Amino acid sequence: MSFATGFLLYIMIWVVVLFMTLPWGVRIPDTVEPGHATSAPENPYMGVKVLVTSLLSALIWIVGYLVLSI
Repeated sequence: MSFATGFLLYIMIWVVVLFMTLPWGVRIPDTVEPGHATSAPENPYMGVKVLVTSLLSALIWIVGYLVLSI
């Protein structure tokens, strides 16, 4: 597997895992401010979700790399 292929595979895994982690811990506010969507979360914790996504994606990529290299 070349560097470009490995990198693109990691990016694809990262995007899929991000979409899986986005709903974690989302709470809808009790009172909605005017001009805000009623479904907008109070605090989406995006920094934590990006960190978790990066770690899970790295683990999945390593497993995939080991399977493909055997």
